[in-house]
Amino acid sequence: MRKLLLAGLLLAFPGMGHAKEAETAPAVKLPDAAVTKVMTAAVNSFIRPGYDAFQTSAEAMTGAMTALCRAPSAANHEAAGSVFRDLTASWARIEIVRVGPVTEQNRFERILFYPDRKSTGLKQVQATLSKADEAATDPAALGTRSVAMQGLGALEFVLTGSGSDELSKTPDSFRCRYGAAIAANIGHVAKEVSDIWDAPDGIARTWEQPGPDNPAFRTGGEAITALLGILVHGTEAVRDQRIETFYKGADKVKFPKQALYWRSENTWQSIKSNLEGLSALLETSGMAALLPEKDRVIVTQTQKQLQSLIALSETITPNLEKAVDDKAEQKKLDAMLAGTKDVIAGLNEGYGGAIGLSSGFSFADGD
Repeated sequence: MRKLLLAGLLLAFPGMGHAKEAETAPAVKLPDAAVTKVMTAAVNSFIRPGYDAFQTSAEAMTGAMTALCRAPSAANHEAAGSVFRDLTASWARIEIVRVGPVTEQNRFERILFYPDRKSTGLKQVQATLSKADEAATDPAALGTRSVAMQGLGALEFVLTGSGSDELSKTPDSFRCRYGAAIAANIGHVAKEVSDIWDAPDGIARTWEQPGPDNPAFRTGGEAITALLGILVHGTEAVRDQRIETFYKGADKVKFPKQALYWRSENTWQSIKSNLEGLSALLETSGMAALLPEKDRVIVTQTQKQLQSLIALSETITPNLEKAVDDKAEQKKLDAMLAGTKDVIAGLNEGYGGAIGLSSGFSFADGD
């Protein structure tokens, strides 16, 4: 995967100094009031609501698992699967913000451990189910254990992996109680992140008010460079970590079972939500207003590309083994790869250039 520099974020969190940032990001001069408006909108119209929605979805998941454990049935199992789909979509929409409190204390990995190229998570989850380790049914205890056995990937296997039919038959089975603990643990992590962003004098304030005494962003230019970096990084993640993990082209080796959420057939729903999150952040933040009038078409074009990709993702079969081998589906996958590359270029070179980032600056190291 391309190495993303995210220059403006190098100061935002502990251990990242001004000297490092200065070496990688050229100065960008933008009106302070306009930048404050954009950063405030990004926080209050996208980031905070996104984490609040994720927390709400996690609480619903805990409720669905509790109901399934108490009254196992095919209907309740199906209902839990539907809530899981909503949960993964809610997370995918906000997971593009891979900075701030979600990156501390392994919170991101505790929510989602992926990619799992060596099947570490799968093996740990299977071992937990095989041994019926009761400690794994306590959300607090589970939260201190391997990140690979406490997040969305683990919950997906509980709900849809081999042996999951037990959930429809046996009241308060170990498998179900483990799944309920996973859901509760995800909810706990979600609340932590949401509370940190909602704190009146915390990270939200530093994002909203760039200035010389701000430990995160000394200037509006640094703040907007950081916000742009989230969009570039998020699109890169869709292309490199969500699609190319299983498909890099029709003539390349394909690994459909390495795709995120392939068991539950939520791969494309998750990718769609990633793209929706990118589009929503670009729109709700009002970043276009920082561009000269003649350059605002960059944002318009990028939004059209994102909307096209969102629509395309809805047409791809959830059966990934078919998707990677069927010629018609391959064309769609190729279009997803090409389209996300275009979005990256539009944001990185188009928007970045328009706000004053030099032609030699790039968020991505590689092609």
